[in-house]
Amino acid sequence: MRVLGALLFALCCSVSAQDRECRDGVPWQPVAPGVWAWSPPQPQEVSPDNAGHVVPTSVLIDGGEALVVDPGPSRRHGERVRASLACRFGVQVRWIVNTHAHAENVLANGAWADRIETGQTTVLATEGTRRAMEQRCPTCLQSLIERAGAQAMADTAIVWPTRSLAEGEVLAVGAQRLRVMRVEQGHTESDLVLWHPQAGVLWAGGLVYGERLPELAQGRVDAWLDALDRLQALRPRHVIGAVVSSAQGDAAPAALAGTRAYLQGLRERVLRAMDEGRHAGESTAVAMPEWRAWAGHAQRQGFNVQRAWRELEPLWMQQAPPSPASTEQVGR
Repeated sequence: MRVLGALLFALCCSVSAQDRECRDGVPWQPVAPGVWAWSPPQPQEVSPDNAGHVVPTSVLIDGGEALVVDPGPSRRHGERVRASLACRFGVQVRWIVNTHAHAENVLANGAWADRIETGQTTVLATEGTRRAMEQRCPTCLQSLIERAGAQAMADTAIVWPTRSLAEGEVLAVGAQRLRVMRVEQGHTESDLVLWHPQAGVLWAGGLVYGERLPELAQGRVDAWLDALDRLQALRPRHVIGAVVSSAQGDAAPAALAGTRAYLQGLRERVLRAMDEGRHAGESTAVAMPEWRAWAGHAQRQGFNVQRAWRELEPLWMQQAPPSPASTEQVGR
């Protein structure tokens, strides 16, 4: 009996330790039934302190299958995700979705390289995202090594998407169904959105920010605003983008509304600066100080102004000048 008791005690201790190890491995937070997210501790830019983890990694689990969205910035990050999903949830990853071609979202693909090579895991993206990864990822990998540190990025290699997704496709994860939506020239040249209508969950990738300044990367401000209108019309309860944001009452998730408010403000102030005879090179032409509390303002505000200015200037030039009659009326 003593031997049996000792064995049972050891088994219980082992299970408790394993459970503790699983739970401590990745601090998953529930978003909706079957949907979990691992978010950065706080809004930051890439640095050695956060090892490049500046956007959420999320997963949908159902029927013993797992789909990971934006697996993260490095092989090490991805290996933590893979081990945690196997240990805590008892699942292997069948699909990985790269929502857009930014290094902090996609460079963890390599943590599943063995399963990808054997066809057990499929990496999904738009065709535009794959092309953009081929063009930029080698440079972006080097940039992330410099910003996050060589130790955090050790053994990280680029692994490309293996299948392209098209508008209107449906992904089945167990009994869950996700609808594929595509946005061209929004945040980047090609952004992928997944919509889970039953759970009210919207995976928006880099199209939705919160407490970090949106980056007008390879996209266009007007196309991005149009995309946000399209997403808001879905009335999501939860949005997973560059942050996880949930609706309160009838209001849209705060990050969705905040991203739109910033971009709309950027558009209006760039056009106003043109009306005032300013030029894009003036450092204070479009300052937007009310957004300075958001991470990345110092790094991205000037860049965003330049991008928006280049896009909007032809539209501003096409505006008809006021007629002489209207000018006289204003003078009176």
